[in-house]
Amino acid sequence: MADAVKTYGWEAKPRDPSVILGGKKNIKDPMPQTVASIKLPDSTLAASVLLYAAKELSTPTFNHSMRVFYYGKAIHNQQFPEWHFTEETYLLACLLHDIGTTDKNISATKMSFEFYGGILALDLLSKELHAPIEQAESVAEAVFRHQDIGETGMITTIGQLLQLATIFDNMGGHKDLVHEDTIRDVTARYPRNKWSSCFAATIRKENGSKPWAHTTALGEDDFPNGVQNNKLMQPYD
Repeated sequence: MADAVKTYGWEAKPRDPSVILGGKKNIKDPMPQTVASIKLPDSTLAASVLLYAAKELSTPTFNHSMRVFYYGKAIHNQQFPEWHFTEETYLLACLLHDIGTTDKNISATKMSFEFYGGILALDLLSKELHAPIEQAESVAEAVFRHQDIGETGMITTIGQLLQLATIFDNMGGHKDLVHEDTIRDVTARYPRNKWSSCFAATIRKENGSKPWAHTTALGEDDFPNGVQNNKLMQPYD
């Protein structure tokens, strides 16, 4: 089990980003990284989930998922190279973290999209694609908690990295962790396609139909407004 903890990103990290950053804006000033410089996992499992995500997600959401992978890996490579996990596991979490936001899935349940998405991810990986259960559960845990933002307690390595990268792409948060040239290269390969307004609309749609949704914990108006007014990514939208 100890090997599975490191292999699949289960090691505990503080949930508060200021703790892992030691109260600084970053650990190292970021250097440019490109899509070409970050190897995409090419396993059978990764290929299967890439195909699934490309089919199930809208193009803007798929592109967001891929940007989250590349931004997260850029953060991992330069800020937290000592963190343990396989790139395959992180890619799976990135590809599946918003699976609950599709029109089909958001209307199929009264559950918040992160929780329903985590269940879908767990079933896909463990039952259909026969991934190791520790890996499937790590991905599901990260999907469940990718919007569980706060200052207390702990989260998994995969979960923390997924939070950092999604906040960066969605709201321009943690802007000092990724070089601007990296943003240019990643968005050239995976365009935002007005992602800020697209995701803000998705948030408002879920909050409107499910006023109990977990997303409301981030601020029923503040969060979608923050997404829509993402100043860092505005030039690329």
